[in-house]
Amino acid sequence: MYRWLAPARIAFAALIAVALGFAGHRAATGITGLPDFFSYFGNLSALAAMVVLLLGGLAGRAGRDAVPGTVRGAVLLCTTVTGLAYGLLQAPYPVDMMVPWVHHVVHQAVPAVVLADWLIDPPERRISRVEAAGWLVFPLLYLAYTLLRGLVVDWYPYRFLDPTIPGGYCRVAGASFLTTGAFALAGAVLLWAGNTLADRRDAAAGSTPPGRGAHAAPSS
Repeated sequence: MYRWLAPARIAFAALIAVALGFAGHRAATGITGLPDFFSYFGNLSALAAMVVLLLGGLAGRAGRDAVPGTVRGAVLLCTTVTGLAYGLLQAPYPVDMMVPWVHHVVHQAVPAVVLADWLIDPPERRISRVEAAGWLVFPLLYLAYTLLRGLVVDWYPYRFLDPTIPGGYCRVAGASFLTTGAFALAGAVLLWAGNTLADRRDAAAGSTPPGRGAHAAPSS
């Protein structure tokens, strides 16, 4: 691993912490409130990225194994979809909650940095399709949480998940199906990239990745 990577991870994790802390305080003292603030998928993804980058940086400084690639991949998928969604849709946030510089950190810088981290330091071993399918667990749990909480508080963070507007639950179901498909497609691309780069790294080092022996079946 590059010597500069560990301190860079720690530094960017600190930036995310400052951004989320600033916006979280603004939301807590405004009309939004912390529960709604952390009910946005982008904020939760940035929080997860902060933890993974910080742990990875601290592990690198201590010479220990980094965060497992399966965990990094799950966080990467969430931040990547967040970046793509906000780049394409420009979904609005309440003005009392998300100031412009925080918005840029959470929805632009975080996805770019987490993706770069994956490409610069690919997973320690190949990740199987079955393991990568587990990356969808958090988005699906988030979907269930959002719909159930919305029934209780009568508020949904995103219009496409709001069954109270025209189309109701049929529209929500269709949008959720398409969104899950987008997650799966993005996950497949990220899995391919990570495994390809891991294979190249191991080949350059003259090593055989786990599970890639002469009689081992390909994992993806």
